[in-house]
Amino acid sequence: MNRKILMLTVLLIITGLKIFFQNGMVLAQESSAVKKIMSMDAYDRLRTWPDTYLIDVRTREEYQFTGHPENAYLFPYMMMTGKLQKTDDRYEYQYNQKNQDFISEINKFFKKTDNLLVICRDGKRSAQAAKELSDAGFKNVFDVEDGFEGREFPYFEDPNLDKWYKNLSRQNKIIRYKKRHHYGWQYWGLPWTYEMDPNYLYPPDLSNLQDTSFNDKK
Repeated sequence: MNRKILMLTVLLIITGLKIFFQNGMVLAQESSAVKKIMSMDAYDRLRTWPDTYLIDVRTREEYQFTGHPENAYLFPYMMMTGKLQKTDDRYEYQYNQKNQDFISEINKFFKKTDNLLVICRDGKRSAQAAKELSDAGFKNVFDVEDGFEGREFPYFEDPNLDKWYKNLSRQNKIIRYKKRHHYGWQYWGLPWTYEMDPNYLYPPDLSNLQDTSFNDKK
């Protein structure tokens, strides 16, 4: 009888230890995974958390001409190309050239324990970039999922429904259909700028800087 009780006790201890270590592994995986936040959360953390930085992974062109959050570091995840592509009835230049130095350049600039808030236009590229940063060993990575401009509104998972409403908006000349006027850093009125501060520009670009300033000769 005592032997049965002893064996049962040992079995319970082994089971408990197994559950403990499994839960510990899950917690460890979750702690290193990318967390999704909104731009309002990102702005609050930039103001209140130490060692917290906002990384803008859009193209150079977007950063300069569309504007960017104040104090956002430019590290392009994708590069704009001169390739024009047509999808259905939509024409657009592609940014399908992956920046092969993305991780290596960020490794030079930030610590693995820094809080990195990753933002793009609408949350697509930032999700990809944030995952790569997490996989590269950065411990505290946050994906700003509503982006700088926000997703096109409205958004439908069903492509047929999307096509239906697109045609409907054209027939009735609804001009605000599929515009980026809902959600995002700009929508919430968070501080942004067109100013190109060299302290926040992509570091490799600064090494190839061309100074075209005009110096008056007296």
